[in-house]
Amino acid sequence: MTQEEIRLEQDRTCQAYWRRWGPYLSERQWETVREDYSSDGTWEYFPHDHARWRAYRWGEDGIAGISDNHQRLCFAIALWNGADPILKERIFGLTGPEGNHGEDVKEYYFYLDNTPSHAYMKCLYKYPQQAFPYDELVVDNRRWGYRDPEFELLDTGIFDENRYFDVFVEYAKNSDEDILIQIKVINRGDAEKSLHLLPTLWFRNTWSWEENSQKPILKVIKSDADSVIEAAHPTLGNRWLYCKAPTELLFTEHETNYERLFEEANKSPYVKDGINEYIVHSKTAVNPDRTGTKFSAYYLLNISTGQEKVVRLRLCDAANLIQPFNSEFDNIFQTRKQEADKFYQRISPHVTATDVRNVQRQAFAGLLWTKQFYNYIVEDWLTGDPRQPKPHRKYPRNAEWMHLFNDDIISMPDK
Repeated sequence: MTQEEIRLEQDRTCQAYWRRWGPYLSERQWETVREDYSSDGTWEYFPHDHARWRAYRWGEDGIAGISDNHQRLCFAIALWNGADPILKERIFGLTGPEGNHGEDVKEYYFYLDNTPSHAYMKCLYKYPQQAFPYDELVVDNRRWGYRDPEFELLDTGIFDENRYFDVFVEYAKNSDEDILIQIKVINRGDAEKSLHLLPTLWFRNTWSWEENSQKPILKVIKSDADSVIEAAHPTLGNRWLYCKAPTELLFTEHETNYERLFEEANKSPYVKDGINEYIVHSKTAVNPDRTGTKFSAYYLLNISTGQEKVVRLRLCDAANLIQPFNSEFDNIFQTRKQEADKFYQRISPHVTATDVRNVQRQAFAGLLWTKQFYNYIVEDWLTGDPRQPKPHRKYPRNAEWMHLFNDDIISMPDK
């Protein structure tokens, strides 16, 4: 048996929970049926523009992210090129009414590798260096007809002359609860550019919906060259995020910005878009006490043309790692890559052409990255939550599915 097969057997027999952590974040939670509490069921209740302000009810989204299998604690990257109107925290796309061919993602990201235990994962996101053309994509696609081709991100000219960053995100598990994270950024353009990179750790908001829900907390344990953040959750337990040489540590609350959305008083002065406001608009919107339910390690990277910069983090269940980024870090990544090669060689021994093997390998990666946490309790969705206003629907969708109780990892085609 290969090491990957041994890990899968350990997971199956509950000796180690290798699949507790995986790529279970959706790329888009906004404008999904689960977040639609509108009266007419048009799926336009929770647009992309609201996603940075409003806490989701049923799941989370992020770029190249991971979570535990019940999506209590989440990790993903956020980016800012200095020109966008908002942080790039999630994938952008068009809803059914906006796209001339229906729903459509308008981004470029590639699932490069993954194994069934998620002991090794790699993906690539391409981030433009100019302002992301959100409005242009919506306006032009809405204007084009059904018989016309789709107006894509590439058609805007945003990638002309290679003016973009390649952002590679890799994960390697040292154990089922020790996850090494490496983010490599390459400037493909012809001039030096700055990139604001914000690896982000946050709790899915489960406390705003039910009475007497215990709220988790993130806080600083150590703040120096290798900073440590403690994540304490009532059912997941404690985890620690080690951050190598961050520029700054930023905390806010993963709470809806009621003032911005509904002109109501906020429950906390620190809300979901606090880090966005701090970075993009230079507003004092993060908690100076450095505690909350959403955290970003902020890295300001100045990258010359063709240069690469590497950021390292480590999420694990050990509170006192002495040297979290020593030579062992590189060795673990190299070992997991080699084990992935051996696993895929074993399951496809007769595929010899390099190009064919690469296509197959990336197809497997796509299937594995497409797994996501799917939470949908139809009775609760229809009747509403104790701490929220009761939904008023003219045509209650899925009313015949009152038995449906989803809280699992499933493969989702719309990821």
